[in-house]
Amino acid sequence: MHGKANTLLYLMLISNLNQIFCSKLSHSFCTIQKLHLFKLGGPSNFAVNDTTSLLTRVQKMFYDYHFKVEQEAGSATFAFFSFNGTAGVWRTGAIRDAGGWKDRTTVEDMDLAVRATLKGWKFVYVGDVRVKSELPSTYKAYCRQQFRWSSGGANLFRKMAKDVLFAKDISLVKKFYMLYSFFFVRRVVAPTAACILYNVIIPISVTIPELYLPVWGVAYIPMVLTVVTAIRHPKNLHILPFWILFESVMTLHRMRAAMTGLLELEGFNQWIVTKKVGNDLEDTEVPLLQKTRKRLRDRVNLPEIGFSVFLFLCASYNLVFHGKTSYYLYMYLQGLAFLLLGFNFTGNCSCYQ
Repeated sequence: MHGKANTLLYLMLISNLNQIFCSKLSHSFCTIQKLHLFKLGGPSNFAVNDTTSLLTRVQKMFYDYHFKVEQEAGSATFAFFSFNGTAGVWRTGAIRDAGGWKDRTTVEDMDLAVRATLKGWKFVYVGDVRVKSELPSTYKAYCRQQFRWSSGGANLFRKMAKDVLFAKDISLVKKFYMLYSFFFVRRVVAPTAACILYNVIIPISVTIPELYLPVWGVAYIPMVLTVVTAIRHPKNLHILPFWILFESVMTLHRMRAAMTGLLELEGFNQWIVTKKVGNDLEDTEVPLLQKTRKRLRDRVNLPEIGFSVFLFLCASYNLVFHGKTSYYLYMYLQGLAFLLLGFNFTGNCSCYQ
């Protein structure tokens, strides 16, 4: 472990007052006041199992946007971007200045990054350094990971909102970005609004003839935003429809997690380690997990199956009784996505494992 740390530290040179960052791999230079984090590339650069299943492929599309746009763009402007706990080098002085690692949330890496930012420390991201990583290879493992991140992020918003608001070492613009965009919109509003709109309001609207939802608001604008998000990885654009359907299912879990963390409901601080293959990985192929006896309710996901039935019923009604708009094709596809994920027909693990 020390050998790896020394290798990473070799890439960073810091002077006393105007710290100069120098990466021999990226050949890029910048001058900043406080440098606390040397953030290397993540899954967007080298995910060892990103092609093993449709589940890992759609994950990589999201991480490509997360790392190349959110983190690298934030680094280029010295704005705030969250440290995600993987492949980074911290200055010990920054960790001490921020108050050290805390276990008060399930996103202790984000917690430390926010507190360090409030102390005036800056971030640098180097995206051209390849770092090995592994994506969750089963649906249940991915759901647990997303629940931990979504619940922890919303709970951190609850704990840190006052600190961010009254921080003295950051600008008013950065405060607004952190509170409104980074925390409130992305951690609370986005998953809640997406889940309610696409999985509740649209299906119910087809049963109410007087209710009209403009197509540009529910289809055109979201589609443009989705394509912009996925354009970073053009060779996977053919799986874009699957990614849209999959993300719509995941909004159900993220909304529940966000409300759990924000309101500190039961299980908001529960830590469940994401199962990964690790050293058993060979030739980038993820083997099936060992089969174990499980009860039927552990083999299926009842919320997903319930939503699939609801969507199928609404789609059938819309097909028979056409209103001002017809969304039955979308609802049939979305219901099918809920049904398949309800029986765990994705990733590298069948529903009997």
